[in-house]
Amino acid sequence: MEHDKLATIRHTASHIMAQAVTRLYPSVKLAIGPAIDNGFYYDFDTDTPITQEALSAIEAEMKKIIKENLQIRRFELPREEAKALMKDQPYKLELIDELPEGEVISFYKQGEFVDLCAGPHLRYTSQLKAYKLINVTGAYWRGDEKNKMLQRVYGTAFENKDSLNAYMEALEEAKKRDHRKLGKELDLFMMVDEGPGFPFFLPKGMIIRNLLEAFWRQEHEKAGYEEIKTPIILNEALWHQSGHWDHYQDNMYFTTIDEGNYAVKPMNCPGGILAYKRRMWSYRDLPIRMAEMGLVHRHELSGTLHGLMRVRCFTQDDAHIYMLPEQIHDEVLNVIRLIDRIYKVFGFAYRVELSTRPENFMGEVEQWDVATEALRSALESYGCEYKVNEGDGAFYGPKIDFHLVDSIGRSWQCGTLQLDFQMPERFELEYVGVDGERHRPVMIHRAIYGSLERFIGILIEHYAGAFPLWLAPEQVRVLPITDRCHDYAMEVLEELRKKGIRAEMDTRNEKIGYKIREAQMQKLPLMLLIGDKEVEAKTVSVRDRVKGDLGAMSLSDFCASIEKEASLPLSDA
Repeated sequence: MEHDKLATIRHTASHIMAQAVTRLYPSVKLAIGPAIDNGFYYDFDTDTPITQEALSAIEAEMKKIIKENLQIRRFELPREEAKALMKDQPYKLELIDELPEGEVISFYKQGEFVDLCAGPHLRYTSQLKAYKLINVTGAYWRGDEKNKMLQRVYGTAFENKDSLNAYMEALEEAKKRDHRKLGKELDLFMMVDEGPGFPFFLPKGMIIRNLLEAFWRQEHEKAGYEEIKTPIILNEALWHQSGHWDHYQDNMYFTTIDEGNYAVKPMNCPGGILAYKRRMWSYRDLPIRMAEMGLVHRHELSGTLHGLMRVRCFTQDDAHIYMLPEQIHDEVLNVIRLIDRIYKVFGFAYRVELSTRPENFMGEVEQWDVATEALRSALESYGCEYKVNEGDGAFYGPKIDFHLVDSIGRSWQCGTLQLDFQMPERFELEYVGVDGERHRPVMIHRAIYGSLERFIGILIEHYAGAFPLWLAPEQVRVLPITDRCHDYAMEVLEELRKKGIRAEMDTRNEKIGYKIREAQMQKLPLMLLIGDKEVEAKTVSVRDRVKGDLGAMSLSDFCASIEKEASLPLSDA
C-alpha cells in the first residue's frame, strides 16, 4: 500500500513536470511519463534541447504549478474524440491507436494541461510536497533505436522533505562510488569509442577478475561441478532448435562462415547441452553438474550502455545441471546453499524472487506447474523468504532470482536459477533409467555472479574501490623514507613477493607524507614505511588504510598477521 502511495505521488510529479515543460517549451511533443523505482521520468520531443542547466527553470515552474493548487481531474472520451483532443500530439495518437476496441480511454487534466493517462494521481497539485529533477538523457521512442531519439528527464518525489533529503544524500554517495569514475581513477578497466559496450580490462582489473574466477572455481570444485568451455560462434540451426531464434534474435550478432549462417552466442546453454549429448548417460551418472565461464555477446541499444553494468559482451558464470526428476528438490537446494555461501564472502545480503510462467512460453502448462512448485518447495524448505513475481519467468521455465543488497542499500539482480523441462525436449536429451529405457533428464540453468563484468562493477561500488585485502590488486606498498633505505626496502619487497603477497614499492624522490596520501587515494590496504630506525632494527612500520599507524614489527610477524586475510577465502562448505 505504501509503495502504491509513493507511485501515485511520483506519477503526479511526472505530470506536473510535463506541464512545466509545456509552459517553457510550447511546441514540445509529449511521449510517456511513468513512475519508476526511486522516481519518475517523462520523454519529450522538442527542437530546443533540454539541458542539465534547464532543470532548475523547470523546477521553478513546477513550484508555481504546485502553488496554483490546481485540481487534477480524470475524464474519459470515445476513441475519435480522444484522437481529436490529441491531434497535435503524435506519440499520444500512436498510443490511442494501439488501445483495444472498447477499452476506456482516460485523461487527466490540471489547469491547461491534459494528458492521456490511466492514473492514479493526487487530487491537487499542491499535494506534491517533496520533489527533485535529477538528470536528462536520450531515450529512443518505445526503446527502439530505429525510432526517434527523445529527451528523457528523470526526477524523484517523496512524501516529505526528510525522505527526499535522505535519498539525495544516498545519490551523492552513489556518485562517489560510481564504478566508471573509480575504474578510471584506480586504472582497472576502460571503455573506448572503438568498441562501445566492449570493456577493456587493464592489469589491475585483471587481477580482480582472475581472483574472482579462482574463488569461483574453488567453490564449484567443492560443490561437485566439472568445468567446460564451449565455442563463441555456433551454427544458426542450433539457435532455431533452442528457441533463441524465435525469442531472442533481435539481441544476437550473426556472421557467415563457409557460406553457412552462424550466430555469436548470447547464452551458454545450447553449447552446454551439446556437451551433455556427447554420450549416453545412465541414471547412476546423474546429477551431472557442468559449469562454464562463458563469454557471450548481446546487442544492447547504445543508449542503455552503462560502464560494466550494461555491456555488449560479458562473461556469464553459467552452470547446467542434468538430473532425474526425483533429484530436483535436492539440486535446487544445493544451488541455493552455494549462492548463499558465495554471497556471504563479499558481505552481501540478498532478496529472493520466484518468477512464474510468462505469456510467451514454451512447453505444456502442466510441466510449468510442476517446475514452479518444485522451486517454491525448495525455497520454503531452505527457509528463504521470497516474493512471487508473476509472469516474469524465462521463456523455457520458471526461475528464482537473487537480488544483492550492497553497502548503501541498493539492489542488484545477479544470481539466477531456472528449472527447465523444455530444452531437454527440444534437444532430445536422454539417459538410461533403472528400467533400461531411455528417459528425459530435467535441467537447471544457474548463475551466481551473473555477469562477471557487472559483478566487478557492483563490487567496485559496494567497496567504494577499497577492496578487501584478498581482492585488492595491490595489497601492500613499501614506502622507503629516504634513499638510504632503498636497499632494505627492496629486500622487504622481494620477501613479500616470495610469500605471494602483491606488493609494489614507491621509489620516487617525494616526501613520505605525499607518498602516504597517494597510497590512501589509491585505496591501498596496507603500507610499510621504512626509515633509518626500521633499517637498523630490521623491522617495518605498518600503516592500515582504515586503522592508521599500527607500529613497528618484524617482516615475518607482519606476513603471518595478514596470511589468512590476504589469501583466497574459503567459504563455509
